[in-house]
Amino acid sequence: MNYSPKVGLMKRLFLILMLLCLSMPGLMAQTTISAGRAIQIQVKGVPADDSTLISGAYTVSDGGTIRLPLLSSPIRAAGLSPTSLAQNIEASYRAEKIFTTPAVNVVATSLEGIEELIVTVGNQVQSPGPVKYYRGMTIWEAVQSAKGATPFGALNRVRLTRGKQVKEYNMKNPEHMKIQLEPKDTIEVPQKNVLGN
Repeated sequence: MNYSPKVGLMKRLFLILMLLCLSMPGLMAQTTISAGRAIQIQVKGVPADDSTLISGAYTVSDGGTIRLPLLSSPIRAAGLSPTSLAQNIEASYRAEKIFTTPAVNVVATSLEGIEELIVTVGNQVQSPGPVKYYRGMTIWEAVQSAKGATPFGALNRVRLTRGKQVKEYNMKNPEHMKIQLEPKDTIEVPQKNVLGN
């Protein structure tokens, strides 16, 4: 019985396919997330604004955690598989009664990390200088990250500079405290005037 060239080609393709299938478990094995690495998080099953707020790239801190918007505390990421981390994120949002059915997808990358994003807090604060920015950070949180105002700081006249735009906010006003920042913003707490304002 003669085999046509097509049958020979089919055999070779079948062999290649078999070899690929045998090597698939190694390729499919999930990587373990480590500190300092970049991960990509996508959240579905939540309101569109919240999905936009949370979804994005994050760098795992040196301590092995990530900080996600709306959650009260950081989540451990280092040492987990992307699937395990996704399940923990979902559980955290449910436990804090923020979302009922979040669907989280985590992708670990081989990148060293993402360029660190910062805001700068200066003038009358206890620890002036750059502060690590995270998605959803508010102007109040940035001032607190700089260890708060000095006794001479006027929290009712905090200046936010974004590009060429400068705005003033009163940190005694709850609505002003919630103003969200963008990377590279500069926040200044001015000195009180002679009236103590």
